[in-house]
Amino acid sequence: MRRPESVLVVVHTDEPKVLLLKRKDPFSYWQSVTGSLDDGESHADAAKRELFEETGLTVEGILVDQEVRRVFEIDPRWLSRYSVGVTKNIEYEWHYRVDTTMDITVNSKEHIDWCWVSIEKATELVWSWTNREALKRLRASLAS
Repeated sequence: MRRPESVLVVVHTDEPKVLLLKRKDPFSYWQSVTGSLDDGESHADAAKRELFEETGLTVEGILVDQEVRRVFEIDPRWLSRYSVGVTKNIEYEWHYRVDTTMDITVNSKEHIDWCWVSIEKATELVWSWTNREALKRLRASLAS
C-alpha cells in the first residue's frame, strides 16, 4: 500500500521553461515529476529519488524545498493503491532549477513523452490543480 504522502518536483530554467512528463496510466496526462514517499523516506530523499527515476537528472541543477504542503483528495482511480479508509494525500512542493533545457531519460513504465514549455503553457497542460498552483508560485518567484 502506498503512503499518503508525495512529492511534486517542478523542473525549470530561469528563461523560464518547465519540464513536463506525459503519464500513461491510469490515463494520459501531463505533469511535473511526482511520486509517493517510501516507508521511512523523507520528502527530501523522495524528491531526489523521483527526479532521478523519472528523468535521469541527478546533479545538473539545484533542488530546493519550497516549504509548501498541500492536502488533496486522492482521485478515486488511485484509491486502491492506499489502505482502506485513506482518502487524502499530503504533497510536498520542490523546485529543481537547471541552467538550460536538456534531453532527459523518462521512465517508460510511467511516461510516454516529455517536453520543455513555457510556464503559461505548462499551467494549461497539467492535469492536477496542485501542479497548476506550483507553477503559479514558480512564475511569481521568477518575476520578483
